[in-house]
This record gives sequence, structure tokens and C-alpha cells, in this order.
Amino acid sequence: MNYLRTAMLLAGLTALFMGVGYLIGGASGAMIALVIAAATNLFTYWNSDRMVLSMYGAHEVDRNSAPELVGLVAELAGRAGLPMPRVFLMDEAQPNAFATGRNPENAAVAVTAGLVRQLSREELAGVIAHELAHIKHHDTLLMTITATIAGAISMLAQFGMFFGGHRDNNGPGIVGSILMMILAPLGAMLVQMAISRTREYAADNLGARIAGQPMWLASALLKIESAAHQVPNYDAERNPATAHMFIINPLSGHGVDNLFATHPSTQNRIAALRQLAAELGTHAMPSVGAVENYPPHGPWGRSSSRGPWG
Repeated sequence: MNYLRTAMLLAGLTALFMGVGYLIGGASGAMIALVIAAATNLFTYWNSDRMVLSMYGAHEVDRNSAPELVGLVAELAGRAGLPMPRVFLMDEAQPNAFATGRNPENAAVAVTAGLVRQLSREELAGVIAHELAHIKHHDTLLMTITATIAGAISMLAQFGMFFGGHRDNNGPGIVGSILMMILAPLGAMLVQMAISRTREYAADNLGARIAGQPMWLASALLKIESAAHQVPNYDAERNPATAHMFIINPLSGHGVDNLFATHPSTQNRIAALRQLAAELGTHAMPSVGAVENYPPHGPWGRSSSRGPWG
């Protein structure tokens, strides 16, 4: 059902993009918009990973520079049936993570230094498993495409505003142009965020299954959200269009699901993970507030508040 909903939302985003092109230049404008979208997406397909990793100053690590982190990623990737992704570390105090790449064979997992320092090994496993789930679901490419189309819609809307005042017969007119400039990017943003929220629930579910313990991820989500309110991520502030890629919104938290949220509410995600834990026969926590005190244990040994590099 999540895949069907995502496909419908992506189709709506594409139709909106074509519609803006049609308003600007009729049938020929729609075709030009399609060509622009295709060219932009082709460039993004091959370069999206390098672009976003460069935005955050991420540097690649290996078994020599970060043996435990890379070893953990390798173990989880094996359990997920995925090729070993490249592993990157961001010199960022806010705990967070994202995955990128056009396919599982060319994927990368990036984590912040704050994530490594503040999470236990089990919680870190839950986060990495979530990112591997995005890779397995091909979400990294999907989210890049939606961000690209949404950005192109905003660009076209501004283009239509320019022509609206000079081409009364063919353009949308001044009033129509103003409305288009406001409503088209807003509609694109809503669809983009809806797709992001849909994929987060799916990645939580599969990631919890890969790690083997849903409560590891639940505990990590609560810690990351709490830190996101206190520790600013300046690179994310400069690149807000990438906020949906992180496991928790690096810009701000949201108490409930709403049209303007890039992520589901953390409480809703934890509730879904608690339900999954019950289905899998693992320990479910009694309440959302108790996650922080939940002591995860598992195949990687007992948890440590210092994390795997403490």
C-alpha cells in the first residue's frame, strides 16, 4: 500500500510539473518542462551522492580509520542482503544520518560524529539498519527525483511570473502568474513531504527487522529528536531541501504528522515500532516516555551509554 501511495504522489508531482509548463507555454511549454525534468534528473541520477555528501563535508572512512563503524555497517548489510555501501562520517555535533546513491550497488551511508558519540552500539545499529532499508527500497533515488522535480516546479513558477506580465494572450496573466508562483511550489512541497513521510514508516519497519530489535531504533529516534532541538545543524540550514533525507528532520521537530512535516512524528514512529516489537515477540516498551530508559541488548553485546567508540 505504501508503494502504491508513493507512486500516486510521484505521479501527481510530475503532473503538477507538466501543468505549470502548460500554463506558461501551452502544449509546447509542457514538452519543454518534460525535457528540462528529464535532463535534470539524468544529471542527478549520476551525481546525487557526490552532491549531497559534498554539501555536508562528509569524508569516507574504512576499516582502518573507523573499524567498528564500518564493521557494523558490513554486518547489517549482509543481514539485509545488500552490497557493502560506502561509509561516510560528517564532522557534525548533531546526531543524525542519511543514505544516498542511485542504487544499492552505488550507495553510501553517512553518519554524524554526534551520532557515533551519543548513541549506544545497539541504537547505532538501529539507525544504520534504517538507512540500509532506504537503500533496499531504492528510496535514495526516489527522494532525489522528488526533490529535483519540486525544485524545477519552483523554477518554472518564477519563470511563468516573468512571462505572465508580458504575454497576456499566451501566458497565465499577472494574477494567474502570482497564484501559480505561490501555489505550484507549495503543492510540490506538500507532495514531496508526503512521499518522504510514507517512505520513513516503511524504512523503520524493514530497518527494525534487519537489526532484529525494533526498540533499538525507537530508542535512537527519541535521542536524535531531542538533540535536534538543542544542537543546530548549520549545513542543513543552508541546504533545507535535503532535510527529508535525514532519519530525523535536522531543522526542527514536529509533534504530530501534518502537511508541512518532512517526517512522521517521532511518537507515531515509536508507536509503530512498539507494535512491530510485539508482533515479532521482542520486548515492547510500556510507553513512549520510557524509551529513553529502555535497555537494549542483542547480538552485538550489552549497550553502553558511551557508544562503540567511547
